[in-house]
Amino acid sequence: MLAFDITQFFPSLNHHLMLLILRKAECDMKISLFFSDYLVDRKTCYSWNCFTLSFFSADIGVGQGSALSSILSTLFIALIFYVFEKRIKNLNISISFVLFVDDGLFISQEKSFTNTNANLFCSYNVMFSLLDQFGLVVEHRKTEIFHFSRSYDIFNPPALDLSQISSLILCPKDT
Repeated sequence: MLAFDITQFFPSLNHHLMLLILRKAECDMKISLFFSDYLVDRKTCYSWNCFTLSFFSADIGVGQGSALSSILSTLFIALIFYVFEKRIKNLNISISFVLFVDDGLFISQEKSFTNTNANLFCSYNVMFSLLDQFGLVVEHRKTEIFHFSRSYDIFNPPALDLSQISSLILCPKDT
């Protein structure tokens, strides 16, 4: 399996893209208008004691602790899931994908490490590209690979070369 992290997920959600996603999902107009009023053309300023900055745009990001953050992030990531699944299916890659808020996990079950690594590499490449198109960034230095085996023999899985994508070569963790 391959685990990765999306850098600054909540602060990076694009509000205008969020509204396009709601329209694409054919949400009720009242819902779209609510989120439009809630998200678009937001401004904020900082004050500290007697010092106050002028207002600036706050059209990106969702507060991680806000009541709507889980709903908005789920709606945002759902379209990425949808596109990812279609691309992986078209490439005929056997992979399972799990997302824990801003951490992703690819799981490949193959009989050979070569096939497993190929599935993980292709999946990571597709997801990296999609996240980039949606204005999100993978924190490559947190990416990890794990191999599990039922074999009682010497267990020495090969590294996964992601240097074409992220300049990383991942060595499997001892499991």
